[in-house]
Amino acid sequence: MGSQPTPSPIRLAILEADTPLPGIRKNYNGNYTGVFTHLFTRALAPTPLSSALTLTGHDVVSDPTSYPDPESIDAVLISGSKHSAYESDDWILRLVTYTKRLLEGGRVRVIGVCFGHQILGRAMGAEVGRNVRGWELSVIPMQMTEEGKRIFGVDELRIQQMHRDQVTDFPPGVTPLCHTDMCPTQGMYIPKRMIAVQGHPEFTGDMVTEILKMRHDNGIIPTGVFEDAMGRVENEHDGVKIAQAFLRFLRE
Repeated sequence: MGSQPTPSPIRLAILEADTPLPGIRKNYNGNYTGVFTHLFTRALAPTPLSSALTLTGHDVVSDPTSYPDPESIDAVLISGSKHSAYESDDWILRLVTYTKRLLEGGRVRVIGVCFGHQILGRAMGAEVGRNVRGWELSVIPMQMTEEGKRIFGVDELRIQQMHRDQVTDFPPGVTPLCHTDMCPTQGMYIPKRMIAVQGHPEFTGDMVTEILKMRHDNGIIPTGVFEDAMGRVENEHDGVKIAQAFLRFLRE
């Protein structure tokens, strides 16, 4: 029997919807592609990243020509952002249109993280808006649907959160994966098409600490909410397990 051919690396484009804070830029190669490179490297270990994924970064905020030709990629990952996915800035509308194009095209798979999760919701016709309950921050346990348990391979997931916007209701045709008391739309999935989570599997405690302190210092996050979040910021979380589920999704 001959050996099976080695599959080619999956061509994954990171659509960068924001620029990291200075400490994150310094430690993770200057952008969110560096952050996700760090995440997928850990998720694939000991397999080398380059044997499974070819990652490219695309600044979709300030460079409208940065979008990859869908024929040149196998999947995209839409990053988180300080911006709101329900706004009507030109670059946000362009990103929604591009996401719709990929979903309708049927070949290029889409992963959404936080803001990216919300962009996917908007592209599929769901309402996105401000959560009246306020911020959801730091490591939070999520309750899983049966399909969520199957997709992620665990009965409970803990994930770093950094949001006060949300997808208000699941869009038509998706399978819900998980929820929290604060946000009922934490994860959604369509086989071989899209998977998205509201939290941040790519964030580490040091990243979230930097963001929390900046937003508290600027009066964006109230002191009591900040102190509660800081008390959980270094808790163990399952970002690598979520990234491994993303990789399984890409290979479906």
